[in-house]
Amino acid sequence: MDQRKIALVTGGASGIGEACVVALAEKGWRVIVSDVRADAAEATATRLGVEALPFDVADEAAIAAAAEAAEDRFGPVSGLVTSAGVLQPPTAPEDFGAAEFDRVMSVNLRGTYLTAVAFGSRMARRGTGAIVTIGSVTSLRAVPLHAYGPSKAAVAALTQCLAADWGRSGVRINCISPGYVATPPLQKAIDAGQRDPHLLEEAAAMGRLVRA
Repeated sequence: MDQRKIALVTGGASGIGEACVVALAEKGWRVIVSDVRADAAEATATRLGVEALPFDVADEAAIAAAAEAAEDRFGPVSGLVTSAGVLQPPTAPEDFGAAEFDRVMSVNLRGTYLTAVAFGSRMARRGTGAIVTIGSVTSLRAVPLHAYGPSKAAVAALTQCLAADWGRSGVRINCISPGYVATPPLQKAIDAGQRDPHLLEEAAAMGRLVRA
């Protein structure tokens, strides 16, 4: 029987999430890759020699089913990284519609909350666990990302709230706010002319994009 600790990473098929999967596996964790793109999750899991459990973090019922399935198939999940998220192009506020605002918030904030609650509440009942949420440097500065930036600021605040609730139950919760990371979605935005890589590099302390 596999005795390794189990960690699940949402958005784990690429970018920051995939880097977390690799790092956890190298540390000896049994890792579950989750992603809304089922084929990508399965492909990444096969390539890295880990498990796959695709689900959509914007779907509350799917999250609840995944939390149940993860424990049934693999065992108690004691580590969680909520890396699933969506970007938006820089847009003037008057040109940014409510539907797109809701889409970003649904994945980045609501998805983080629902996933953390589904898996974190089980950790709290067991008295042990660790959760890492993914924020962003855009939550700390004024940028024309009128849904993405606020969604990540809210993730940081949410993390503090959950930590205050579950800390005494043995669950550690921390938010990481990276700079601009060379992920596939960001590269797609650069290729589409929506983001200027030189401006992103100038805004970075190291003068370059982070490589996941």
